[in-house]
Amino acid sequence: MMKIKQFVFASSMAVTAMLCGNVAAADGKALYSAKLCQTCHGAEGKSPIMPLYPKVNGQSKEYLLAQMKDIKTGKRSNGMSAAMKAMVANVSDAELEAIAAYLSTVN
Repeated sequence: MMKIKQFVFASSMAVTAMLCGNVAAADGKALYSAKLCQTCHGAEGKSPIMPLYPKVNGQSKEYLLAQMKDIKTGKRSNGMSAAMKAMVANVSDAELEAIAAYLSTVN
C-alpha cells in the first residue's frame, strides 16, 4: 500500500510540474504583452522594430533569462541594454522567468 501511495504522489508531482511549465508559458505570453516587450521586439519576439534589437523568439529559456537578469542588474550594459534596463526594472524574477519560458516556445 505504501508503494502505491508513493507512486501516486510521484506521478501527481510530475503532472503538476508539467502543468506549471505550461502555465508559466501562458502567463509569459500575457506578461510579454503587459510589460510591453512587443513594443521593441515585435509580436512574439519575431520582428524587432530596429535592426539593433534582437529577435528573442525560440532562444533557450536559460539564455533569455540570463540576459534579462544581467541587464536588470547592470552586469550587461552593452548595445541597447540601457533602454532595456528601464523596461525590466520593475519586472520580478518570476515574471522574467515566465516571459523567458514563453519566448523559448515560440517558433
